[in-house]
Amino acid sequence: MASTQFLCSSHLFPSSRSSFRSSHLPRFKPYGSSNFHSKLHCQRPHLVRAMVSDSNTSRKQVEIEYDPEGRINKLADEVDKDAPFSRLTLFSPCKINIFLRITNKREDGYHDLASLFHVISLGDIIKFSLSPSKTTDRLSTNVSGVPLDDRNLIIKALNLYRKKTGSDKFFWIHLDKRVPTGAGLGGGSSNAATALWAANQFSGCLATEEELQEWSSEIGSDIPFFFSQGAAYCSGRGEIVQNIAPPLSLDIPMVLIKPQEACSTAEVYKRLRLDQTSNVDPLTLLENIKRNGISQDVCINDLEIPAFEVLPSLKRLKQRIIAASRGEHDAVFMSGSGSTIVGVGSADPPQFVYDDDEEEEEEEEEEEEEEDDAISLL
Repeated sequence: MASTQFLCSSHLFPSSRSSFRSSHLPRFKPYGSSNFHSKLHCQRPHLVRAMVSDSNTSRKQVEIEYDPEGRINKLADEVDKDAPFSRLTLFSPCKINIFLRITNKREDGYHDLASLFHVISLGDIIKFSLSPSKTTDRLSTNVSGVPLDDRNLIIKALNLYRKKTGSDKFFWIHLDKRVPTGAGLGGGSSNAATALWAANQFSGCLATEEELQEWSSEIGSDIPFFFSQGAAYCSGRGEIVQNIAPPLSLDIPMVLIKPQEACSTAEVYKRLRLDQTSNVDPLTLLENIKRNGISQDVCINDLEIPAFEVLPSLKRLKQRIIAASRGEHDAVFMSGSGSTIVGVGSADPPQFVYDDDEEEEEEEEEEEEEEDDAISLL
């Protein structure tokens, strides 16, 4: 079986006020129209039509039209005619940790960290529509294995917003998932921040963005970062967010590769030993990156050692990427608690990724042939 999955070639996502924000959308730039004074419309799929005719005459015909999204959009328009808009489509970017220092274990069981977070161009697309329901949100997605109930951070975020503001709005949400789970890229945290921001827009901005950022830490330590300008030095549990100017060129290329297996964050932290972590001051790392750019010696992740214990193939993957890059990458490191390995400086994935895919296809073909042979013997 192939041990790796090529996620994407990517780059840092803009974090300046003019590009990561807009005058109407201070944090999350909309995917599509930016005119928020009129109703927003999701892109509609092609209609599915079926023609039914009488077998005796071609004059009697009934046309059946199946357009579920069109029906949802129509219902959403009728839910609250006073709302600023009835549906909204947003880009939900993920992040990488350029460095991640674990500095202390707290009495409450959490760990203090110091990390340079930066959003990148990989992300999910989330569609929100007002729902006529006054009791339930409805979430759908394009991938299996993602919880659709209140275990999902999107639903948790919407429940949190209603609790804090008294809003009575519920939603239909479709999550076009492109960021894998268990990858150390903060996809779920970004989704939660996007949901909080969207709910606030639908409700006429009952809360400030500072309040949204503060509230978000109640359901996830990484979520407050996604209310930043895109690059931030984060400390505490991750909820203390200090905006910084992008320390790297926004067009710097990178490649993201992960094993098929995910890393359990809880298991990684369980195996963490503070005596095995780096002793480099994280502020020194930040200053070195600002002054000299990215290099292997500043991309320290204290969670790599325990993550490699949880998933030994992850250590081998990092070693293979470094060996195969032949110096093309300025740095190769794990993001978050894993299991994504990031190579910065080149967008070209190493050849072994394609070789592994070919090996997997050959193994699948061999398995199919063996099954056919077994059937023939029977």
